[in-house]
Amino acid sequence: MSEPRRTALDATHRALGATMTDFAGWDMPLRYGSERDEHVAVRTRAGLFDLSHMGEITVTGPQAADLLDYALVGNIGSVKPGRARYTMICQEDGGILDDLIVYRLADLGPSSPKAGEEGEYMVVANASNAQVVLDALTARQAGFDAAVRDDRDAYALLAVQGPESAGILKSLTDADLDGLKYYAGLPGTVAGVSALIARTGYTGEDGFELFVRPADAVALWEALTEAGKGAGLVPCGLSCRDTLRLEAGMPLYGNELSTSLTPFDAGLGRVVKFEKPGNEGRFVGRDALAAAAERAEQNPPRKLVGLIAEGRRVPRAGYPVVDAGGTAIGTVTSGAPSPTLGKPVAMAYVDAAHAEPGTKGVAVDIRGKHEPYEVVALPFYKREK
Repeated sequence: MSEPRRTALDATHRALGATMTDFAGWDMPLRYGSERDEHVAVRTRAGLFDLSHMGEITVTGPQAADLLDYALVGNIGSVKPGRARYTMICQEDGGILDDLIVYRLADLGPSSPKAGEEGEYMVVANASNAQVVLDALTARQAGFDAAVRDDRDAYALLAVQGPESAGILKSLTDADLDGLKYYAGLPGTVAGVSALIARTGYTGEDGFELFVRPADAVALWEALTEAGKGAGLVPCGLSCRDTLRLEAGMPLYGNELSTSLTPFDAGLGRVVKFEKPGNEGRFVGRDALAAAAERAEQNPPRKLVGLIAEGRRVPRAGYPVVDAGGTAIGTVTSGAPSPTLGKPVAMAYVDAAHAEPGTKGVAVDIRGKHEPYEVVALPFYKREK
């Protein structure tokens, strides 16, 4: 068994006393102290994350957009320079290989010698699926005048998330953050470090993700830490990132998403665009996804819902959801105590007949005991604009 990889900030995390964990082949900080305190800091002030385990894949060339329109389910050709889009890559049978963010870059930022070339995109994959996505894009590249490049070693990724994040970042950059929309990015300099500054995140809060050279990661982390002292910024690990995304109703691959589910099964059919200008509308999985869309409309499968506990016991992924008679009607995909709501919450796939918000008489089988839960609409938490 090989040793997990370490990010450029590994020594920094250890010096801060982080509890480390093996995550998708990387040694990553799970928490630095109290995961609840880290969670609350992001909701009320700001948190600083190392996300360098994420997988960056660059696609360039005259037919880069055509390749991505064929390889992915979204309409990538319509993404304007400087903007980003949430999308998915699926198998031919419609099963989800990964969910992705694709950036259309007017400039590739810190690592590229080809800044400004037309048709440049950065595909950001989940750490556990980065190689799968790279292999799939490479296989689907045939016939397109485009190049697929593995840039996982070219970037470190830091994220500043929370209501104070813009103020912290403004003190370190001249970039126009006020004009930077959600799901957009621009090249800039942060604390003297060249970066791609993206207004994206996985917490449900306003925030920024900073793609930089690994050699610049420590200096940037230290500058952000210093700038954030007065704003209450704290270092945050993967544990609170998970509870933050759960409260925000954001799916996690391996929990809410998998190869056994299509985007329509996951309630995310909106990301599938059947009408695309390139490739005559062809893309991998199109026929299977069209059939899945029809099934979802005519005979809805299980739906992804939120569950809020009436008691204090916490559900975990894989626990059965049952009706008042104890019959299984679904399965928990993610569950945790919610620091914001003060109660355990969960996401679960349940039969359509029990998916209406406000439905009661639903329980989660937690080690043989049926704990009562109420069905609610997702997300559990939505920040004020």
